Amino acid sequence: MKMLINSPETVVVDALRGVAAAHPELNVDVERRVVVRRDAREGGRVGLVSGGGSGHEPLHAGFVGYGMLSAACPGDVFTSPVPDQMLRAVRAVEAGQGVLFVVKNYTGDVLNFQMAAELAEEDGVRVERVLVNDDVAVTDSLYTAGRRGTGATLFVEKIAGAAAEEGAPLEQVAAIARRVNEFSRSFGVALSACSTPAKGGPTFDLPDGEMELGVGIHGEPGRERRAMMPAREIAEVAVGAVLEELGEVPPADGPVLALVNGMGATPLLELYGFHAEVVRLLEARGVPVARALVGNYVTSLDMAGCSVTLCRADEEMLRLWDAPVQTAALRWGR
Repeated sequence: MKMLINSPETVVVDALRGVAAAHPELNVDVERRVVVRRDAREGGRVGLVSGGGSGHEPLHAGFVGYGMLSAACPGDVFTSPVPDQMLRAVRAVEAGQGVLFVVKNYTGDVLNFQMAAELAEEDGVRVERVLVNDDVAVTDSLYTAGRRGTGATLFVEKIAGAAAEEGAPLEQVAAIARRVNEFSRSFGVALSACSTPAKGGPTFDLPDGEMELGVGIHGEPGRERRAMMPAREIAEVAVGAVLEELGEVPPADGPVLALVNGMGATPLLELYGFHAEVVRLLEARGVPVARALVGNYVTSLDMAGCSVTLCRADEEMLRLWDAPVQTAALRWGR
């Protein structure tokens, strides 16, 4: 595999050096692997900290900035960051109002953020955690107990970040974050395997002409493999799976936030065409799309494919979604 890297051992550090060079509005501790917005401690806001394995860019460092995350902790590729990184992030952003950890439901992330929360609380910092577990494809996987955390992470970080920017207290920011997660469901599809720098080749075998339905963002297996289908049929599987579980969330006829998320190697030409199929199916089922986002936001290195995330959005969620945001990967209203 050809990769635009110096070496597998330095790929994360090299990327962080690039982030620092491209975004002077961020403080990037390259060696300790912590990315912080420069004004994180101004205004007495609740701090929002997230993180996870590298390889999912722009998640999470690309979402650090005004109206979203205060700091992010990137681990090695597909590997959780360590508690020391999270504790450094807490100390960099805490402004007397406490800190919210946004944690995707993967065993390493859950354990390390829990340990970091305990260490922060020993330092006198109030910490709340929200666990993102939106993937409906499988109940348990190689990396998780329960549903995996995927595309809804973006919804949680944007909406909770807007609430924090407005000066909401920690308990309120945590409550809206949990509500967004509860009201969100996702389903992913892989057309090819991803390739990690360390391996230098595909991480799993997906024969030509086949696709993986319900794939995870680390290449974890999904529900089943099928022969390749047209976009309209793939959308029917993904939207059907999401709506089946989203039906538990009232109101059944309420509007949704919709994310069609690329896994890293699928061009926008295909993603927008797929989004058209998603909207067609939702309209046919009487589900209005209040807001939509299409692009590569929660990726899996060079995997071809996409995921669909829907969030049943109330008026407060829509207002906070529309609030100004300025990060490396998401920006509007400023």
